[in-house]
Amino acid sequence: MRAVFALLLSFVLLVGCEQPEPPTDGSTPAMRRLSNEQYRNVITDVFGPHITVAGQADSLLRTEGLLALGAQTARITPSGFEKFYSMARSIAQQVVNEQNRSGQFQCEPASITEPDDSCAKQFFSDVGRLLYRRPPTTDELAIPVTAANDSAVSNGNFYAGIALGLAGMLTSPQFLFVIDTTEPDALGLSKWQLTSHAKAARLSFLLWNTTPNKMLLDAAEAGELDTQEGVDAHVDRMMASHRLEAGVRAFFTDFFRFEEFDTLEKDSIIYPAFSAQVIDDSKEQLLLTVLDLLMERKEDYRNLFTTKKTFLTGPLARVYRVPTSRPTGNAWEPYEFSQSDPRAGVLMQVGFAALASHPGRSSPTLRGMAIREAFLCQHIPSPPGDVDFSQFEDPESPDATAKDRLEAHSIEPACAGCHKIMDPIGLGLEQLDGSAQFRTTENETVIDASGELDGIPFEDGAGLGRVMSQNPATTACLANRLTEYALGRPLGAGDRNYMEYLEQKFADTGYRFPDLLRRIATSRALYAVSEPANNAGPLQGAATSATTLAIAESQP
Repeated sequence: MRAVFALLLSFVLLVGCEQPEPPTDGSTPAMRRLSNEQYRNVITDVFGPHITVAGQADSLLRTEGLLALGAQTARITPSGFEKFYSMARSIAQQVVNEQNRSGQFQCEPASITEPDDSCAKQFFSDVGRLLYRRPPTTDELAIPVTAANDSAVSNGNFYAGIALGLAGMLTSPQFLFVIDTTEPDALGLSKWQLTSHAKAARLSFLLWNTTPNKMLLDAAEAGELDTQEGVDAHVDRMMASHRLEAGVRAFFTDFFRFEEFDTLEKDSIIYPAFSAQVIDDSKEQLLLTVLDLLMERKEDYRNLFTTKKTFLTGPLARVYRVPTSRPTGNAWEPYEFSQSDPRAGVLMQVGFAALASHPGRSSPTLRGMAIREAFLCQHIPSPPGDVDFSQFEDPESPDATAKDRLEAHSIEPACAGCHKIMDPIGLGLEQLDGSAQFRTTENETVIDASGELDGIPFEDGAGLGRVMSQNPATTACLANRLTEYALGRPLGAGDRNYMEYLEQKFADTGYRFPDLLRRIATSRALYAVSEPANNAGPLQGAATSATTLAIAESQP
């Protein structure tokens, strides 16, 4: 009997060894503006892929390392509102036209030349639940219904009225901003908690980068997201869906700073193989490499910096100077660099090395800064305004290689502090020119691609990738960025214990990204709320006022 008791006690102690998730201070309730990609995803999900979004709104500003953090401080200017309203009118007119309306309405008006209060209410209620990520309130529903009925009377067209009301909904803050609505915590664990609908929105935008679908909204309204078991079940369901790819793509698009591709230019005379198609393909190559290694093969995240496996198109193959089967069109095919090939890891892919370069030459400084900021989460200050770059950029300089010319930075007091933590890293990629094509010489001088990262030396770009994979800041940065992306806010002192716990769990699971993503999505930290400055009421009031203004301004 004593042996049985000892065995049971051992089992209890073993189970109890699982480290519990430490509490966090939680997020202050906020409003986060939809990104352009999220806007398009929502329109496709609600109205169908045949509805075209013409144009785009102002881009979000990168804040503390992520565009997702800029969404919380984003404001809509008058000119920005005009862009949103122009898109909204176009979308609404497509939704109600004769070709599309049959798939959009669950009812038919008694007459298409007169208002139909009942059908208008049903349409706006169904659509509003998806657009607002919760059922519209009575007052919110009354605004588009009234506008639609009034327009139907004046124009003699029920669907023209619906288009007017829908355009108002598509320019309302309830739609354009993901709002953290709160309520008192029924369990008494804290004073406030996110409402079930706000939990559904946070979960859906993290995993699928779009609005909650009907199934998730139904789950929220049934109280299934108010229990840990319910959250776990829905996270598992959503992560098993093919739609998870969109969410992973969205995060790494932000993490890799893809908005910088919008202004990427290369000198076509110096780099004739570098084209607009190469720019598009290099972005997709990075994402395909990530999806294959992290999601398909579920490998260690650190292998991203050493992998030889990737995907190529014909235009990319010309930049890499490797043979392909030359498929028709611009098809992708798997490709593995040989062990003798000097290339390895994402840092030596075109999408990173060419982006962190100048239009006509490489840049160890830009590459070193990009690695520090993007992959190690370290901020590099901007250079002083009075720094003289002429010594480094002088085309008549007797120094043949970038490594020689960079000595100017090390002896300039205003430059040395920052450049000593950037240049020795970026020099590891100097065998890649400004278009990321491999070379061994510069100005007929052999390139020395050796360098060091935080005191660890390496000999070349592949060596840099190995050192990056072994740097503890590499995995900590990913965990931090993904958590900030999920929360929509920067981490603070109150999150320190949680992040230490998360980083340890990331290590315990072999640095597998899906496990990290699931742990964040099912964590209490994702839904924790600190004391709100104002409850949700004022936010909803402001939203209603803006909707009224949008509809009023659209009246003929």
